[in-house]
Amino acid sequence: MLQEFKTFIARGNVLDLAVGVIIGAAFGKIVASLTDDVIMPFIGLITGGIDFSNKFVVLGTVPADYTGPMTYAGLKAAGVAMFGYGAFLTAIINFLILAFVIFLIVRQANRLLPKKEEPAAPTGPTEVQLLAEIRDALKKG
Repeated sequence: MLQEFKTFIARGNVLDLAVGVIIGAAFGKIVASLTDDVIMPFIGLITGGIDFSNKFVVLGTVPADYTGPMTYAGLKAAGVAMFGYGAFLTAIINFLILAFVIFLIVRQANRLLPKKEEPAAPTGPTEVQLLAEIRDALKKG
């Protein structure tokens, strides 16, 4: 069983997948930083200083003894039910950036990798030739 496990782990696909997951996680953090620290502030500048990360609608009641800030993070930490459409918008932008960058990487990789040649069609008699042979064999028969 240990040998089978070693063989499974040593396969190229498993190692490629592990490397892909690790790089993907690190790349996801880069994209999140790009969105949170570069793109969203720029969008906020264009829209007059709107901070999308702090856009929400309170769905539940705020506890009477709550004295913290009336921000998305503060109310969420207090357990108040909220619809955080700003955080959702940021997550959508993160996804679109990540999907676009992955598309560009796959597109470039497909250009660099040699194209697989399609196997040549088997040579031999065509369907019409085979039918003619069968017809001739039946006539003789």
